[in-house]
Amino acid sequence: MSSIKNIGVLTSGGDSPGMNAAIRAVVRASIYHNLKVTGILRGYEGLIQADFIPMDGQSVANIIQRGGTILKTARCDAFRTKEGRELAHKNLVESDIDALVVIGGDGTFTGADLFSSEFDFPIIGLPGTIDNDLAGTDFTIGYDTAINTVVNAVDKIRDTAESHDRLFIVEVMGRDSGLIALRSGIGVGAEAIMIPEAKMGVDDLICRLETGRKDKASKIIIVAEGDEAGGAYVVGEALKEKFPKSDIRISVLGHIQRGGKPSCMDRVLASRFGVAAVEGLLAGKTDVMVGQINREIVFTPFSQSIKHIDAKAISPTWLRLVEILSL
Repeated sequence: MSSIKNIGVLTSGGDSPGMNAAIRAVVRASIYHNLKVTGILRGYEGLIQADFIPMDGQSVANIIQRGGTILKTARCDAFRTKEGRELAHKNLVESDIDALVVIGGDGTFTGADLFSSEFDFPIIGLPGTIDNDLAGTDFTIGYDTAINTVVNAVDKIRDTAESHDRLFIVEVMGRDSGLIALRSGIGVGAEAIMIPEAKMGVDDLICRLETGRKDKASKIIIVAEGDEAGGAYVVGEALKEKFPKSDIRISVLGHIQRGGKPSCMDRVLASRFGVAAVEGLLAGKTDVMVGQINREIVFTPFSQSIKHIDAKAISPTWLRLVEILSL
């Protein structure tokens, strides 16, 4: 029988749509199993400050459809220090919190992995990041909503691009991973997609534009912010110099990709993950991330789930698909 009586839950790092649905699932699964559940505000900062709140069914009523996170989130340099983690552990023990569910990305899991090993403390992670850059799950919480936000925005940009015969360079999030750019670019019919993994330079892009169809009323170039070419503004300046007569515009979508109501897929995914985390802790699992592979729940050690590009190398099949469809 498990000795866990009180589960703490926190969100850390960048927010992503569906985090509230995950919190809701953790709380309700805990109540279902006759456990107490404690909310920790502002991530690891809240652990160090002992900013804890008791949660019940009413605490998570009417939040499944809300973006952001009701528990707030923050980045915490103090948790990177031994002294900070010792204080966090002391606060957990004094508050009778027996285990943690942490919702976030690779930075969150890096901290959780270290904390769990130092103090032998049960922790399970839920992958909450719009970048979809963690190994051990087909999709992360927030990714589906983010790419649909990009598609909706670029569809609107396409309308004005066609009206004015313009070429638009649209920058999307993805500092280390191009998965948002790749999927949304295919979804909007982009003429080119520039991502860190593909290493398409400006010269390659210019060649594609010069050899492509000349009768298109509009052209959309999707650029991941971390692309080695330097982002949308660098690409834009190069294209303006090469094609001085073309009407070239730049649009950086920025943080709108993090916000908004989560899609149905993200709500369901977060709900499955939250329940699996609670039941995983009760089954003795720790230092692992909950994921879904081929529609089945799986648990992956933090050490294997962390890291962006190598964790989810993009298959050449996807890049070939982009090339074929951009004709």
